[in-house]
Amino acid sequence: MIENDREARGPGLPPRRATALLAATSALTAANIYLGQPLLGSAAAALHVPPATLGAVPTATQIGYATGIALIVPLGDSRDRRRLILGLCAASACALAASALAPTAGLLVVAAFALGLLSPVPQLVAPLAVALAGGRHPGRTVGTVQVGLLVGVLASRTYSGALAEWAGWRAVFGCSCVLTLLLTLVLRRALPAAPPASPAARSTPYRELLASVPRLFATHPAVRRITVSGGLVGVSFGAFWTALTFVLEQRYHYGSTVVGLFGLVAVAGALASTAAGRLADRFGRRRAVLASIAVTAAAWALLLPGGSGILWLTVGVVVLDVGTWGNQVVCQGVLFTLDPALHSRLNTCWFTLRLLGIALGSLVGSFAWAHGGWPTVAAVGAVASLAALLVAGLPERTGLAAGRSGAAPVTGRQVAGRR
Repeated sequence: MIENDREARGPGLPPRRATALLAATSALTAANIYLGQPLLGSAAAALHVPPATLGAVPTATQIGYATGIALIVPLGDSRDRRRLILGLCAASACALAASALAPTAGLLVVAAFALGLLSPVPQLVAPLAVALAGGRHPGRTVGTVQVGLLVGVLASRTYSGALAEWAGWRAVFGCSCVLTLLLTLVLRRALPAAPPASPAARSTPYRELLASVPRLFATHPAVRRITVSGGLVGVSFGAFWTALTFVLEQRYHYGSTVVGLFGLVAVAGALASTAAGRLADRFGRRRAVLASIAVTAAAWALLLPGGSGILWLTVGVVVLDVGTWGNQVVCQGVLFTLDPALHSRLNTCWFTLRLLGIALGSLVGSFAWAHGGWPTVAAVGAVASLAALLVAGLPERTGLAAGRSGAAPVTGRQVAGRR
């Protein structure tokens, strides 16, 4: 953690302003990941390929994003996070420029992968925001940054589609390139240096840094409890959003426009994020984790009648979204009370399990819909949520400086093991 308060704040940048700036950074860099989705039809027409061919663009971006989280985010524990964020922003601007200028579908797919690979900035921003706030109120800080991420994800589709209709699909990537470069300049002037919390981490070899991520998961039950329960909540979330398209189109006979409008309920999750973080800071993070998962489980009781009633489906969507995104805030808040020298690797561990859970949930949700319809999907979601509640409620048996447990923190030396 940055111990010198003056250094942490930086000249003319109080913690709250730093958090707001980093939330905006999270919004813009997260938006870049989802720009391509509304552009597939117009880009396919311009490049003279079938629209299905460009379905590889968002897939390549997501694969690149997951790869970036696994391979780049751990560097936040051994490198200056400010320099790392600036470098990624500048490099992603180049990937956006390559996307705007791509002459063929194949090169657009390659540029999309590069854009995803260079875009895990939100996963570096969250621990930096906690460090610049002096480690105080991590739940509230993470919640604020996550609001930025969700707003970016939501706004990207609207911005991308509207601008493409007015100026063409290449203009979307071009404008985002300019915005990302401007953001890089602002961050370069505003952010203070953010060296590793542990001076010894600077000499940690990259291979050892990556190897310590699975070791962190394997050797600390508290970390496993938080990340595995988060992954199970991801299974519930992925199963729902995959099956939702089927139930809306096949049972209610709604078109893609109405299906897309259901995504706007993520606004509820964004608004709940900061509240969840504040409640965790006030009443204890362990309780907040359990409460957020309980909300997710309760959502499936509301969603079950949604197979035959649109009102129940709508209300259930809101409750599920609040529980899922609130769970992400409080779980990250718990992880960020551990040794600051591990924050980037803890974030890598968290998001790896979360994304794997969502991917597995999407697969299982499709299978459940095909073989049992909506009641089977609801059963999958409920079982995953209850399993998450069971895992999160396991007794604490390791040092976890979270909430009011009073236990000793997990340290970087514990994770590093023998070299």
